[in-house]
Amino acid sequence: MAEIGQKTLLDSGWLAARSTDVQLTGTQLTTTYPPTSPTSPWMEAVVPGTVLATLVENKVVGDPFYGLENETILDIADSGREYYTFWFFTKFQCKLSGAQHLDLNFRAINYSAEVYLNGHKRVLPKGMFRRHSLEVTDILNPDGSNLLAVLVHPPDHPGSIPPVGGQGGDHEIGKDVATQYVEGWDWIAPVRDRNTGIWDEVSISVTGPVKIIDPHLVSSFFDRYTRVYLHATTELENRSSWVAECSLNIQVTTELEGSVCLMEHLKTQHVSIPPRARIQYTFPQLFFYKPNLWWPNGMGKQSLYNVSITVDVKGHGESDSWGQLFGFRKIESHIDSATGGRLFKVNGQPIFIRGGNWILSDCLLLLSKERYKTDIKFHADMNLNMIRCWGGGLAERPEFYHYCDVYGLLVWQEFWITGDVDGRGVPVSNPNGPLDHDLFMLCARDTVKLLRNHPSLALWVGGNEQVPPADINTSLKNDLKLHPFFESQSENITSVEGLSTAYKDPSQYLDGTRVYIQGSMWDGFANGKGGFTDGPYEIQNPEDPFKDNFYKYGFNPEVGSVGIPVAATIRATMPREGWQIPLFKKLPNGYTEEVPNPIWQYHKYLPYSKPGKVHDQIELYGTPEDLDDFCLKAQLVNYIQYRALLEGWTSRMWSKYTGVLIWKTQNPWTGLRGQFYDHLLDQTAGFFGCRCAAEPIHVQLNLATYFIEVVNTTAEELSNVAIEASVWDLEGACPYYKVFDKLSLPPKKVVSISEMKYPKSKNPKPVFFLLLKLYHVSNYSIVSRNFYWLHVSGGDYKLLEPYRNKRIPLKITSKTFIKGSSYEVEMKVLNKSKKPDPKTLTYKNNFAVRNDDSDFDMTSLKPIPDTRTDLKQPTGLFQRLYRQFSRESDGLRVAEINGSDGGVAFFLNFSVHGAKLEHEEGEDSRILPVHYSDNYFSLVPGEEMSIKISFKVPPGVSPRVTLRGWNYHHGVHTVL
Repeated sequence: MAEIGQKTLLDSGWLAARSTDVQLTGTQLTTTYPPTSPTSPWMEAVVPGTVLATLVENKVVGDPFYGLENETILDIADSGREYYTFWFFTKFQCKLSGAQHLDLNFRAINYSAEVYLNGHKRVLPKGMFRRHSLEVTDILNPDGSNLLAVLVHPPDHPGSIPPVGGQGGDHEIGKDVATQYVEGWDWIAPVRDRNTGIWDEVSISVTGPVKIIDPHLVSSFFDRYTRVYLHATTELENRSSWVAECSLNIQVTTELEGSVCLMEHLKTQHVSIPPRARIQYTFPQLFFYKPNLWWPNGMGKQSLYNVSITVDVKGHGESDSWGQLFGFRKIESHIDSATGGRLFKVNGQPIFIRGGNWILSDCLLLLSKERYKTDIKFHADMNLNMIRCWGGGLAERPEFYHYCDVYGLLVWQEFWITGDVDGRGVPVSNPNGPLDHDLFMLCARDTVKLLRNHPSLALWVGGNEQVPPADINTSLKNDLKLHPFFESQSENITSVEGLSTAYKDPSQYLDGTRVYIQGSMWDGFANGKGGFTDGPYEIQNPEDPFKDNFYKYGFNPEVGSVGIPVAATIRATMPREGWQIPLFKKLPNGYTEEVPNPIWQYHKYLPYSKPGKVHDQIELYGTPEDLDDFCLKAQLVNYIQYRALLEGWTSRMWSKYTGVLIWKTQNPWTGLRGQFYDHLLDQTAGFFGCRCAAEPIHVQLNLATYFIEVVNTTAEELSNVAIEASVWDLEGACPYYKVFDKLSLPPKKVVSISEMKYPKSKNPKPVFFLLLKLYHVSNYSIVSRNFYWLHVSGGDYKLLEPYRNKRIPLKITSKTFIKGSSYEVEMKVLNKSKKPDPKTLTYKNNFAVRNDDSDFDMTSLKPIPDTRTDLKQPTGLFQRLYRQFSRESDGLRVAEINGSDGGVAFFLNFSVHGAKLEHEEGEDSRILPVHYSDNYFSLVPGEEMSIKISFKVPPGVSPRVTLRGWNYHHGVHTVL
């Protein structure tokens, strides 16, 4: 028998077929003639997913992510909507007893559907962003075996793709309440089925006579966050024909350690619900004294409490249950008078926003919990604190928000309006938004109910570079108006009792706790008035973001740049003709124009030059010879580019800027621009440039003034610290060394320390390295480390090309921990070059302990000892340089690269592969994703760096870690 409160996902065993290939009705499919196997026209289906995802999985069409294969897939504009209208079929077991009820739940479909269960028809009305819950108690089969068929129809207005057009094709998709990017953008090709399908979770759930619907949790704070109240309101539906006498329970627990939980509250209320009625019930508020608060990434811990609500019905026992992780936090924002930018506060503390724009994980809507976890942890690893869910993409899913809650990423959630599709563009689009405004608002309200309990959700925004039509905008403003406690004058309120009775409990609002902003360039963003003042979106001179004239306004919601991935990704996602690097075409004005091959052009490659404004940043290192050379030099540029963008903004924290969002952090397909990691989940060097620049306490070089600066974004003053600045040349000498000590760094401030005068010294080297370290004087522990490669004014980096031939000796020590399929590897890399005098004070790089909420606990693991006496050594060049790993009692393995040259070991990077050393050309041996504590790093003579690497290994695969670098072309391989 079914269990009360149980939700069962229907995510396997589905079949699919094109509707025109099926000659049976939905009634026949779910009674007398069900499909029994994936035989034509039926195929195994991807649910949740899209029609196109199913076709790709079954190799009926090409892989739209690979090369030009998307061009071989029939577009819905040419095929007609029927071509992508599909049947989906599955079976499930469920037997009810007594007063049990069963709901069939579709968390979202695109765009409308007819549902047949055991011969009975139900209709799922239009709208991509709405939930559907069908009570099917009376149409279940008595034997418990049930047949389900769903006929899914594409959006009503899929539009066409004009040969020359603006963002979003011909903009017809904007007439529907659906994703708008699917007609193509300047970063993605068209999605041929327009995301048609059962794209989100399908489930069945069992309740008793009374069902819990959409509880709303809100916290309110008094006396400087020492007195806190939890407010909760829920809807209750009595499905029976008699009065239901209910015991309604709310319970709040917090996990102390492992599976040990502390009960904070348990409260029981009595409620009577009339027959067939739906009521709203508000619990008496729950009081907490000094609860653990939820903080964004970089500001503190992400403390979460488990709130559960259950309802017992007299004579029937437990009828339904609901649970949610909840964080106590208050988020506020206002337009800052000093900068004109929107300034956010969390728990009363101002937070300087450094975040990224987000489209969605995958344009086939393959949205797994595992992928979401990696995506969001990557953002936390980069030290970002906000993600903007762009209006042309999704209302993101609860799993996305769950991991934002866990990792501390504030979320800016937009509704489904974009300037290109809703008022601008080529051709000029319809400014009145979707045709059905009531449908838009229905989807918007349902989305709010779905997401409102997540502490990471920071604000609602009407649209991207556009405001919604006037009536929709007015409705959103009314529906999302702030409860009086969350308005700016709330500081004058000393207790919940001080609020007007009419507005007493904030949980009775649709939301009431987060600001609604009408558009992404209004009210404290960009110029605040809707002028097209975000961007720019191309390659920049690294010094430009530090200059006064780079960006005028206080908060830039979009500024973007390049993002070519590593060569292995190009080979894995393109045929050989796509491995050709761009042609470098010299122009009469002295600049270089990059001419990419057609496959790169199709994948929206963004050049590393801006003729007339920015000289080619790859060419600064010399003309690349091949794909590997090009992509390696591009990683150098990626690192510099994104570090400079973020450091430039951070340099003016509070004085000019309140925040910035990078356009964009990732691509939902195999795009070649604007990303910190590629679609295969391998990080570019820009990822680590961002990670460096956005750390909470950061030492940096202002590239416009050459002053050393320290940024403290935390609420704590840092005293008794010092900065060590050392310059290193290509011969391994240290011509400049200076310590700035006796420093105190006030909270939430940028402090300019001193000019780095080496470039003005007598005969500075044309290319040199600068290493900055901020450290505690008491124990030399490093707070921030920042490494630059620089050239004199008007110069270039071409001297780095012969530097590749230097053999810098390294010692690499590894220690491996294994837990199931999860690996944690500690790699210590030491540059064995002799240190010149004066000796650097901090060469050991013992980093100060930072509050790191890593999800991998190394203390619970045991090292795996090396029991092998003979390890096969790599072939080729490194056979001569490679010393056999030693077997030591503590499980350490040591490798050494011998070399007679001294100097900086430049631009080292780790990667993880399957253990086979030899691979066919184009074969991708990487294990992905991998989380690195740092990567693309450099070591000066005598310096040691510890890198933590964590990943999961597919079944049957033995991993190896490879270290490559500017001076180490073929890699050093460590078999684990």
